[in-house]
Amino acid sequence: MASRLAETREEIIAATLRVVWKCGYADATVAGIAAEAGVATGLIYKHFPSKDDLFDEVFQRISTREIAVCRAAASMTGTAADRISRVVETFARRAFKGRRLAVALLVESAGQAVEADRLKFRRPYQDIFADIIRSGVLAGELPDQDAELVAAALVGGIVECLIGPLSRVGNSEIDAVIATLRAFCVRASGGQSHVTRSSAIVMA
Repeated sequence: MASRLAETREEIIAATLRVVWKCGYADATVAGIAAEAGVATGLIYKHFPSKDDLFDEVFQRISTREIAVCRAAASMTGTAADRISRVVETFARRAFKGRRLAVALLVESAGQAVEADRLKFRRPYQDIFADIIRSGVLAGELPDQDAELVAAALVGGIVECLIGPLSRVGNSEIDAVIATLRAFCVRASGGQSHVTRSSAIVMA
């Protein structure tokens, strides 16, 4: 019984992710999620006290996965500028691959729990950039600077810069947007802006 309950819970979470991928949080209803999962609406509330709790679970799952992918991109060899560029490209290309989901994760209102976690989950991204910056400073590749402050600025800048393009930029323009964002982040950290295109980790 416990195994079946856990399996049903995972099916509900997976269905919620598919629905949010297609229509975001705003248009995702419990009835629609139940239909996607093939379960009764009431069963969802047996696993999650509210829609907000369900959304927050999905937000945490996706955010944890995306942070892990960006950490993997950061761990690949290269100069500090190369690594910053690779993380930015990885984050941006994955966002463009799932535009509706990315908008939902970055800015769409989805209840107090998601809003609180949205702030909490920025911290790991800041840590990724801060670690790269510190190692770049030690290697003489970047100027001495407040790594924590610059990393926070990079994360905030990336999010703000992607919100508009995710909604309006055509596929033919994605490369140019990402190239500009990569160059900005590298320059903002004091690195060389002529880094070559990095190998982004895009596949889920």
